[in-house]
This record gives sequence, structure tokens and C-alpha cells, in this order.
Amino acid sequence: MNKQYNLRILVSAVLFALVFVSCKGHEEEYHSVMERIEAESENYHGVTLSTEQYLQELQTIEITEGEHTFLIPERKSQIKSFACTECHSKSLKELQDSNIGKKAHWDIAIDHANEETMNCATCHNTSDMDNLKSLTNKRIDFNKSYNLCSQCHTKQFKDWKGGAHGKNVGGWAPPRAALTCVNCHNPHKPHFESRWPARFNTQKVKERE
Repeated sequence: MNKQYNLRILVSAVLFALVFVSCKGHEEEYHSVMERIEAESENYHGVTLSTEQYLQELQTIEITEGEHTFLIPERKSQIKSFACTECHSKSLKELQDSNIGKKAHWDIAIDHANEETMNCATCHNTSDMDNLKSLTNKRIDFNKSYNLCSQCHTKQFKDWKGGAHGKNVGGWAPPRAALTCVNCHNPHKPHFESRWPARFNTQKVKERE
């Protein structure tokens, strides 16, 4: 019994020594697959695997949501008339009743949820027009408007954080950059209309005859 026990200890010691020497004795070996990928992709055959070259003309900000950190397009600089308080200097009623000529976005119709569930003030902060607001009246920056969508669209938000929903910019190589909800969806009318294929499908016509 003691001989078998001693033999097991000896075999374990030899295996440990072999692994330790193999790991330390060869510079080209790595401790994990991810370590090898990261090391060898830094300069792959003279080409750096990175999406930075595709993001040069895109102004981005870095966000962290849960365990995911990535880049998204900076939104406020793309809004034509931001900050909102440049025009919203009076109450909404005063602006609507005035004869200032410009009617801006009074003609926007909400096709998102029924009017008993949602109206302009559901997302827009009437006392702080330069920011959005959550359902619990917490301030939400326009750059992070996805936090509004995530209140109801929890599944899509979870998929978006991980990269399974929406559109990545430049591919999967780091740094990761992704479009936000409002880059693809109109927040006032988010539903995509049905579309026909660009080419007429003659096969379908034959099948229907």
C-alpha cells in the first residue's frame, strides 16, 4: 500500500516538473488560449488586428455596462439643435402659443406605444430639456439614451451589450465599437417597415401559379 502511495507521489512530482519546465523553458508557449491570441494578434504578419483605423472619422465615447466595456457614437454633437435649451427658453405652452415662426418638431407623432402608455414627457424632461429622464425621473444623458430603451426592452439590451443585437462598427477586433438603439431605430417610430426584396422573385410567382 505504501509503495503504491509513494509511486503516485513520485509520478505526480515528475508530471508537475515536466509541466513547469515546459511552461518556463519555451518562450513561445502560453498559459491559455486567450493569452496566445492576444500575444500573437498584436502584429499578425505585419498587420495590426485592430478596428481603430475604421473609427478615425467616428467620434466615440467609452461606456461600461455590466462586464462589457466598448465604444459607442457620441450623440449630442450629431443632434442638429442641441442644446435644447437654446430654443426651449420658455414653457412648452408658451412656445406652442407663440408666433415665433419656427415650429421645430411640433409635428412629430409618436408611433411607439399607445398614448395612454407614452407621450413626449415619458422620455423628455420638461424641467431639464438638455437631458432625458427615466420612468423614475432619473436624469439620462442624450449620449446614453439606450438606458431609456433598456427599461422596457430588457432582452434586446442584454443582447446588445454582448454584441448579439445591433451593429458593430469595424468588426470584432478590439477596440469594439457598436451603434446604439437610436443609430438604427427612430425613437419616435422604432418599428422597421416590411420591405420587399430588391430583385423580383420570379420563382415565387411560378410557385403561386
